[in-house]
Amino acid sequence: MRLRWFGLWALALVAFCAAAGAWWVNAALGPRDATGESVAFEVTDGASLASVSASLEEAGLADALAFEWLARYRGLGSELKAGEYELTPRESAEQILERLTSGWVRMHTVSIPEGLRATEIAERLERAGLADSVEFLDGVANAAWIRELGLEGDSFEGYLFPETYRLARGLSTRAVLEAFADQFLAHWQMIEPAAREAGLSMREVVILASIVEKETGVPAERPRIASVFLNRLAAGMRLQTDPTVIYGVQDFDGNLTRAHLNDASNPYNTYQIQGLPPGPIANPGADALRSVVEPEASEFLYFVARGDGSHKFSKTYGEHARAVDRFQRGQ
Repeated sequence: MRLRWFGLWALALVAFCAAAGAWWVNAALGPRDATGESVAFEVTDGASLASVSASLEEAGLADALAFEWLARYRGLGSELKAGEYELTPRESAEQILERLTSGWVRMHTVSIPEGLRATEIAERLERAGLADSVEFLDGVANAAWIRELGLEGDSFEGYLFPETYRLARGLSTRAVLEAFADQFLAHWQMIEPAAREAGLSMREVVILASIVEKETGVPAERPRIASVFLNRLAAGMRLQTDPTVIYGVQDFDGNLTRAHLNDASNPYNTYQIQGLPPGPIANPGADALRSVVEPEASEFLYFVARGDGSHKFSKTYGEHARAVDRFQRGQ
């Protein structure tokens, strides 16, 4: 009889422990706060399951021990995706685990306007918390990545396509550059037949488009500006365009001098070199790219700024000289 009672007590104890365990699991894996607000939570690259679990508990989002147990039980302990997440204590540990392993990261918007240099884009990305500017510029100069992504040249300068991007924080430099390259290549596919018909390579189109982008802020002028440069190249004339010179000047202070124009050591000085500069001087947008492969049919060889953002175009040097006197010297 005594043994029978002992067995019953033992069974009762086991049942109680099982019930208590089940209650703890349900409580520990359930939402931490039914009225809690959303919080930003970051999983750093290479973070361990234990450290992520501890951070979740510190943020009031999950019980560390229970979350770690759940992840291991589900076989997902090594599947956490790096990135920034928007989580809420109203979610269960199961829901949070699903988010962290599926990569439902928080996206951030950054707008890249036409005509920026890679250095300026790097600064914008860093301000948005989307890239380290130094690491980004190192990636811009990675010639191997350029080739692997189907681009031409030895730099991403010119291929950082102007667009509004939605990117996650914590992306690798290469992943960010791939986002830019994908946008460029999507637009390149649309104009590549026209470029091929014009006898222009991808690199030549991008270089010329970058010059067009920097020369005018008037969209309607782009095809005519492009025609001037194409006409000059066809005639064997130097491009003689100030923006290329400026690009090649270290720490340019905004004052373009005669010494700058006479500097033959500047590889981007199109007053001194024949043909195109060695690379793009900015990152052109879709309209500038299209203007190069679909330029206006013209005989213009010169242009000068009017002072209102637009330009006066000329076919002869004499006509151009008179336009310079009128618009820049006030004669």
